[in-house]
Amino acid sequence: MTATASARTLLPPRLATGRIIAVLRAPRVDALAPVCDVLVEEGILGLELTLTTPDLLGSVRRLIDRYSGSADVGLGTVTTTEQAQQGIDAGAAFLVTPAMNLPVIDRAVASSIAVIPGGLTPSELITGWDAGATAVKIFPAQTVGPDYLRHLHGPFPGLPAVPSGGIDLDSTHDWLAAGAVAVSLGGPLLGDALTGGDLEQLRERCRAIRAVVDHAPRT
Repeated sequence: MTATASARTLLPPRLATGRIIAVLRAPRVDALAPVCDVLVEEGILGLELTLTTPDLLGSVRRLIDRYSGSADVGLGTVTTTEQAQQGIDAGAAFLVTPAMNLPVIDRAVASSIAVIPGGLTPSELITGWDAGATAVKIFPAQTVGPDYLRHLHGPFPGLPAVPSGGIDLDSTHDWLAAGAVAVSLGGPLLGDALTGGDLEQLRERCRAIRAVVDHAPRT
């Protein structure tokens, strides 16, 4: 299934404007809300709740409803069409996959929900784009670095890409300058917040990354 430019689902508006996706891999589902509250309060408005969190699907609708008026909440680490459908039914704003999963892309496209599938090679990434992906996730991004995206934009100008995996404060600016439409941030942003760490330190990291993104170029 190939989406035309006019039919392709766009990135959710808060995520597109804020250009940050916080990737939340929690040991317990009840650890998510206090951390998400701080993220949203500090302007991190793209929240990826990953299916590696035990029992997430049982609570995902409640969490999506909690932030429906203030953030774009998506479902991450989606590997099956069944998981994709559960996210769609719960009202997720976007889906993220760790690999180039064409059936999941097809399900998202058919439901007009944004989908960001993961890949690394040019063949993987353009396959996802041609299948109708909203953007493609360069994963693991730390392995290749921001220059990789600049090289990709030679043969694939304008390919919307979201780097994920090992992105820190310093490299966030470099990826955005290289043309990324957003960056996915896990440990370097969240630290130990999901395991009982200091939420005020999380707040400080949010403000620091927000300042970097707000001053990074838009391509």
